[in-house]
Amino acid sequence: MPEETAPFRPLDVAHVRTALTGSLFADVRYLPRTGSTNDDATPLLARSDTLGTTLVAEEQSAGRGRKAGRSWIAPPGTGLTFTTILPASLPAADLWAVPFWVALCVADGIARACAVRAGLRWPNDLFVNDRKVAGILCVSRIAGEVAHVGCGVGINVFRPGASALAAIDAAPAFLADAAPHVLREVVLAEVLLAFEQRLSALHAPAAVARTYEERAALPGAHYRVRLDLGEVELDGIARGLGPEGALRLDVDGIEHAISLADARRL
Repeated sequence: MPEETAPFRPLDVAHVRTALTGSLFADVRYLPRTGSTNDDATPLLARSDTLGTTLVAEEQSAGRGRKAGRSWIAPPGTGLTFTTILPASLPAADLWAVPFWVALCVADGIARACAVRAGLRWPNDLFVNDRKVAGILCVSRIAGEVAHVGCGVGINVFRPGASALAAIDAAPAFLADAAPHVLREVVLAEVLLAFEQRLSALHAPAAVARTYEERAALPGAHYRVRLDLGEVELDGIARGLGPEGALRLDVDGIEHAISLADARRL
């Protein structure tokens, strides 16, 4: 029998706003369709009237992954695709820690919304049952030593039709597979509340890295990565995070520092 898919129901943004009353992240703006919430958020960075704002799209026509050429596919009503502008600037030197911080917040929000424990995988993914359930892609505007940041998140909530799944290279996970009564509104609200609860942690990027290492069970984990410049693959054991979030990978007794920009996990 074919797997059931959820009927389309637009996101109830009023419910989300109510849940966030009094929060720094209460300004949630709904877009029925857009190219990319990250693209929409970029010109809003550093504006005083958009601090803490979230742009959430029912459908993205140009959603993308961390590397050029990778798209994020989520038919209307099936997922959450949003970008949240942080309510305060950061030192530009600390930008590397933001994706790890976002991953921790998204994992917290998912757990609170539907009791699903998502695993973290370097550099920017969340997995359930060894399948990707969420991804992170941040954007920033830098002026001197100061950065303003938009945190882009995509979460698979409901399973779409077979035609949409066929366009996705690796079989993904969906929260509703493990939590059939999950509500997108609750997931979004809980992630944004987690942003607020962890906001002060951004002042200590090294501590964010250590928390991420522990939550991801990174030391001792097997990683196989492909360097983006060329076809070189490395297969080894992770030892943790190095400077600026690099993956410390032990390959046959030799440790390599693989930067966030240089590789992807296979």
